[in-house]
Amino acid sequence: MRVVCLISGGGTNLQALIDWQTKGLLGDAMIVGVISNVASAYGLERAKRASIPTSVLSHRDYADRLLFDQALRSLIDGYDPDLVVLAGFMRILTAEFVTHYHRRLINIHPSLLPKYKGLDTHRRALDAGDTVAGATVHWVTEALDAGDIIQQVEVPIVADDSEERL
Repeated sequence: MRVVCLISGGGTNLQALIDWQTKGLLGDAMIVGVISNVASAYGLERAKRASIPTSVLSHRDYADRLLFDQALRSLIDGYDPDLVVLAGFMRILTAEFVTHYHRRLINIHPSLLPKYKGLDTHRRALDAGDTVAGATVHWVTEALDAGDIIQQVEVPIVADDSEERL
């Protein structure tokens, strides 16, 4: 299975996937490309160290979201992926883009959905006094963080936890 990962930042989710791939824990899945909308994203360096091809496509170079998504789709399709993973990709995608990758597009979200959709999930969990946090892998749909859940993992929140630690 050919996998393309989309990132915008440090690439900690990407690094976990790279580590699992290296250990043979992804089955027949192989990360064949990493694309970032941010040229300075450290995740690109992580991919390069793992000999995974990288590309940068800045959303700032496009007049609107639709034009960016069309260019992104073209770039992704050049890798001929079976699956596209949003591994810290901080862009809301158009309905056209999501439809093109129907049931081939998943997101790694840093909360136990449906709780805390969107941004600042760890801060919101801490502010609410939650005792557990976690992550959700889900299918991407047109609605933000609303697709069917594939897997969730809980972690306890302890007294000295911070956004960064979670």
